[in-house]
Amino acid sequence: MRDNEVITLAHGAGGRASAQLIDNIFVEAFGAQDEAALQDSAVLDLPTLTAFGNRLAFTTDSFVVSPLIFPGGDIGKLAVCGTVNDLAVSGAVPMYLSAGFILEEGLPISVLRTAVQTMAKTAREAQVRIITGDTKVVAKGQVDQLFINTSGVGVIPAQININSTLADGGDVVLVNGFIGDHGAAVMLARQELGLEASMASDCAPLNGLIADLLQHCPDIRVMRDATRGGVGTVLHEIAHASNVTISLDEKSLPIRPQTQAICDLLGMDPLFFANEGLAVFLVPKSQADKALAVLRDNQYGRHACQIGQVVKTEQSLLYINTNFNSKRMIELPYGIQLPRIC
Repeated sequence: MRDNEVITLAHGAGGRASAQLIDNIFVEAFGAQDEAALQDSAVLDLPTLTAFGNRLAFTTDSFVVSPLIFPGGDIGKLAVCGTVNDLAVSGAVPMYLSAGFILEEGLPISVLRTAVQTMAKTAREAQVRIITGDTKVVAKGQVDQLFINTSGVGVIPAQININSTLADGGDVVLVNGFIGDHGAAVMLARQELGLEASMASDCAPLNGLIADLLQHCPDIRVMRDATRGGVGTVLHEIAHASNVTISLDEKSLPIRPQTQAICDLLGMDPLFFANEGLAVFLVPKSQADKALAVLRDNQYGRHACQIGQVVKTEQSLLYINTNFNSKRMIELPYGIQLPRIC
């Protein structure tokens, strides 16, 4: 199958063209050890799963980003990282992924091949296997080029208990890097703002970083993947779930000047810009220094920092201590700030 070809309706019809697409694009990238790997279901070995823990974590997500390729990643990398990270912040060891592809008639084979190969590369880095999937082709105009759905299965070790209801007074709020990089990079890649800046998405698999953190700081209560809604949204959700108030320190927020400039131009708040390689951690104060050291020792946590703390009250609030020595309540936006961001 040549890269100068395009997807046709025949590729979704279940005949020879479909078989060639599966063999030359998907099997070539993801691998198939035996004929059982190409059956209607993937079969998981229970002893292999239970060796890692006593509970399964299962998640699913769909990816519709525009443009498909952006600085720091593409839709394929995004699909793997998004699902791996959702499993990891639940305390699970990610193990298996599924991948479903909705293809528009006329999509260049080269674009599909790039996305699939990136998925395979990212899965290898995250040490997960893509073991089942599906493709559907729709007529031109019925979808925008390429949508991907991924689901993931992971195993939670018996001693790990991560939940958004467990935030407690005195906990410190940590992040592992800069806030809003993915949203800013995708906005610039759309070339709609008339701005030129060097900006890359933070898209990355965080399961290795999180595994190291849990090994050294097992008393972590809350972890969240700050994706589409950003850091602000997940902190609102944590405050509501635990019925606590979370206080942020404006001068401690790690926001790149480029991201802040885009937000200022558009009247947006970087706290609600999307991230794809950033997690929020609520850690007991006694373990904060150790947690920061572990995060900073990982390539995806070099810029980790503390951005706030939990105040034990009977109200679920989120506010920020500003650079002007005042307090400002952070309200949850009614809708999303940016469409088609992940």
